[in-house]
Amino acid sequence: MRIGILGGTFNPIHIGHLILAEEAHFKLKLDKLVFVPAFVPPHKSSSEVINAKDRLEMVRLAIEDNPAFEISTFEIDSKKKSYSIDTLKEFRARFGEDAELCFITGSDSLKDLFSWKNINDIFKISKFIVANRPGYPMKEVPKEVDTVVITPIEVSSEDIRKRLTESRSIRYLVPEKVRKYILDRKLYLTRSDL
Repeated sequence: MRIGILGGTFNPIHIGHLILAEEAHFKLKLDKLVFVPAFVPPHKSSSEVINAKDRLEMVRLAIEDNPAFEISTFEIDSKKKSYSIDTLKEFRARFGEDAELCFITGSDSLKDLFSWKNINDIFKISKFIVANRPGYPMKEVPKEVDTVVITPIEVSSEDIRKRLTESRSIRYLVPEKVRKYILDRKLYLTRSDL
């Protein structure tokens, strides 16, 4: 079995994440792709990250109609800082030694890849795959890393959060169910907007 693992803050999940997942699923010939929302991401400021329950629900809404996609609550259930090595060890135990784990990340990760906790163990446990992201060229790719080229979509969670604080539309940047969830719960609005 060939399993893709796509971790992230998903703050919020958007069409760029979904296009990456869909194209990686096809191009890497994955049996399934598992989204793993982080509880507390090690490389991000927690002040901008909304609670894990809402981020998890948005991922669930975004992928519920795709039978090739699953969601893992492992990192959120751990209730601690999320490190990829811990998640990969959990997936190895869950799926067994015969499963081929494909850990997928964006090319923005390349610049600080060797600051990741136990990166060499990550390379041993999984096939490490970097997908292109606009504004982050795939250069100086380490020999331990494979690449996958996907349709470049210039959308980011940061831009979506900014649009929301400025009362601008996010229609078509996120799945419609996610857009409604965000608006119904008034997520990402600054205190002055409440």
